[in-house]
Amino acid sequence: MSDTIEKIKCLIIGSGPAGYTAAIYAARANMFPVLYQGTQPGGQLTTTNEVENFPGYPEGVTGPEMMVQLQEQAKRFGTDVRDGWATKVDFSGSVHKVWINETKEIHADTVIISTGASAKYLGLASEQHYLQMGGGVSACAVCDGFFYRNQEVVIVGAGDSACEEAHYLSKLCKKVTMLVRSEKFRASRIMEERVRKTENITILMNHDTLEVVGDGQVVTEIKAFNKTTDEEIIIPATGFFVAIGHKPNTDIFADYIKLDETGYIINEPGTSKTNVAGVFVAGDAADHVYRQAITAAGTGCMAALDAERYLASKE
Repeated sequence: MSDTIEKIKCLIIGSGPAGYTAAIYAARANMFPVLYQGTQPGGQLTTTNEVENFPGYPEGVTGPEMMVQLQEQAKRFGTDVRDGWATKVDFSGSVHKVWINETKEIHADTVIISTGASAKYLGLASEQHYLQMGGGVSACAVCDGFFYRNQEVVIVGAGDSACEEAHYLSKLCKKVTMLVRSEKFRASRIMEERVRKTENITILMNHDTLEVVGDGQVVTEIKAFNKTTDEEIIIPATGFFVAIGHKPNTDIFADYIKLDETGYIINEPGTSKTNVAGVFVAGDAADHVYRQAITAAGTGCMAALDAERYLASKE
């Protein structure tokens, strides 16, 4: 073994609630975890301005602030938190090999994958501006819908998740305008019928989003294009929700870890175990249903406990 190869007990790939929670449990179990934060330290929650549904924060907390606190808690128990991201893996043998930034090679007894999933956005400059400002663009109705109570919002999407989020928003908001970019839904019939039957949901088929308009700080309206009539329309709205899917950050594991058709890691039901012994998954890299900070943290705990038991079985 080369002197440049680092041998560790527990490698955690990715941060966020899943990675940091796994690190807290692994460190307290004397597994001496090393955590690489990935390309987005703190994960998706760092793009969330206010978090009010995570237990233990009665006054709420910003996403970045929560991630700093989780990181400090993990470090307090001895987690080695590092910058960098995994660029290649080899899980073909008994030794789990991971390369960081394409150069550093690590051999780990256990690996916890907490690379998360990235929300897909339309790619509009105005959309990204207000997303970064925390002024009205969101990819999670369950996370942020509360802030738009009794207001008018727009949601773009055509699948089951979009319909589910539109229906969720309809219970909070005065009006929900749903922009469907084609002439038909991709959602199941039952989900489509649910939104069509909801009185305060207006569905605009065959419409594209042109611009998210605001005062520079917060969203005030959405400019859309009716592809049937070739007309531009203005929709008053204080919130713009994007529900066009998520992409799990799992590409580098595809040759070794079983993924579903959309790229989410398939874990053994009721556990964090993958098809490779000693490799575990936590958070949104395997969760395409709930995608919440609290559920990610819970699976981070599971992954650390499963990794600890795996190591114990090898002694």
